[in-house]
Amino acid sequence: MLVHRKNDNIDWKVTGLLTLGSVPAVLMTLWFLSSLHTAPDALNAIIKQALGFVLLLTALAILFKKRLLAFAHGRGDGHSFFSGTSLTILTVITGLILGTMVALTSIGAGALGTVALFILYPLLPTRRLVGTEIAHAVPLTLVAGLGHASMGNMNWELLGWLLMGSLPGIYLGSHMAGRVSDDLLRPCLAVMLGIIGFKLAF
Repeated sequence: MLVHRKNDNIDWKVTGLLTLGSVPAVLMTLWFLSSLHTAPDALNAIIKQALGFVLLLTALAILFKKRLLAFAHGRGDGHSFFSGTSLTILTVITGLILGTMVALTSIGAGALGTVALFILYPLLPTRRLVGTEIAHAVPLTLVAGLGHASMGNMNWELLGWLLMGSLPGIYLGSHMAGRVSDDLLRPCLAVMLGIIGFKLAF
């Protein structure tokens, strides 16, 4: 996020509107989950099914990313379907949906959030859309993570092992990304997420 901030790739107004919806949604969702502590089976069922549906949505967003972006950019020739108050409200609602999904499943702020912003803000440069979504993901995931930690839902040992693998993975992935064809990587990732999501949801 610091790099995006330095390069002026963040629209702070949009970030604020997203956060206005997402952070309260996270808090409300965490409160709802905490009220189900006496029924762990119900809690597990809700999280499992929600995770499945979000994975399916993410798979669709990845699979049809080019078409969605083409649709958004096709509207970027001087006009937008949304403006003024309606755009503000839709941005807050988008944040609310993303916050709920992240609190339930830890997924949604990336692929789905970026696609939603592309559709809502077709006139905004791509680099600023991506930077804005990354900036929004910071407080969103922080609040969700701290909330789950306070509920005792954090396995710190597992988190440590995940970080040991994911941080080098991010470094390697960022260097390998340009060498793997997006046309090959996208459908493979979408199919994998779709299969996992289907098994969890149904």
